Amino acid sequence: MISRRSVLIALAAGGALMMSRRADYAAATAALWSHRDPAEFMGLVHYATLGANSHNAQAWRFRQTSEGVAILPDMARALPVADSDHHHLYASLGCAAENLMLAAGAAGRSSAMEFATDGDERIEIAFGQSGSRDRLFNAILERQCTRSDYNGHPVPRADLSALEVGARVSGCRVVVIEDRAKIEQVLELILAANTAQVSDPAFAAELRSWLRFNARAAIETGDGLYSGCSGNPSLPPFLGRIMFGAFFKPDTENDRYARQVRSSSGLAVIVSDRDDPVHWVQAGRSYQRFALQATALGIRHAHLNQPVEVPSFRRELQSLLGLGNRRPDLVLRFGYAQPMPRSLRRPGRSVIAT
Repeated sequence: MISRRSVLIALAAGGALMMSRRADYAAATAALWSHRDPAEFMGLVHYATLGANSHNAQAWRFRQTSEGVAILPDMARALPVADSDHHHLYASLGCAAENLMLAAGAAGRSSAMEFATDGDERIEIAFGQSGSRDRLFNAILERQCTRSDYNGHPVPRADLSALEVGARVSGCRVVVIEDRAKIEQVLELILAANTAQVSDPAFAAELRSWLRFNARAAIETGDGLYSGCSGNPSLPPFLGRIMFGAFFKPDTENDRYARQVRSSSGLAVIVSDRDDPVHWVQAGRSYQRFALQATALGIRHAHLNQPVEVPSFRRELQSLLGLGNRRPDLVLRFGYAQPMPRSLRRPGRSVIAT
């Protein structure tokens, strides 16, 4: 017969193991989110892979070229349900490209980017000899999507202007929303789109496949969404799957998103002039610059992309914001909060294309 004492001993042992794994995770993230030599190809790849990407799927590959670096999509890591048109995948390539160009500048090299469509679609980045260090480079190692409640404090006008200016790239801009009534209108679309996604078994199954329910699983894969990054407890994978099935429901998720939006200082929407892969890449660059500028100012942010992932709600958001034919690409909330654990990445050698 199992005694109460044996159960307590087992629970204590499990707790000690989880604490040890969390320490391992902290050590792994500290090693990852650290400086490399941006003058070296693998150093550039390192900074590029610290860019944001959907589900932390890391759907990118890098190839050294005679002129610089090519960034290619890795369709084996695409998200066919949440990102059926590959919009977010191409935006993530833009995030990686922006980081890589900032790293090249830190090494004293200029850079020029082109989206190539001759054969395989890819980003081609060519380097020059006279680059300069952009102040945003220093924020790469501190950037994170902070998936927690914020403290509701307003962001100063000068900082909002800096976010808007910092996010400008050719073909894209950021729309900042501070008006609480307008935020509530956008929130309605977020919750309605979230309900549609959470109610879709295929969406839930795809998301579950990218969840890492404890530090050990996150370390072993080097990808996916680690529960600790969202403030959720560490669980054995089998128990995590059971709990996900029990609690991943529209009402539960909507309550959380409503609380988090209302605790935020405002919303931001990355908008592009055209709806095509070239501009999706530019939207990723715009977001990455917004995120780095926010990080430099001590402002946290997190994605709320549900209404741009469901086409019908994307059109409603487009109309609500008076965007005409311009596409709302990415939706963010921003404000002030303490940092959360950061995500991991796969080893650099695993993202090199031959």
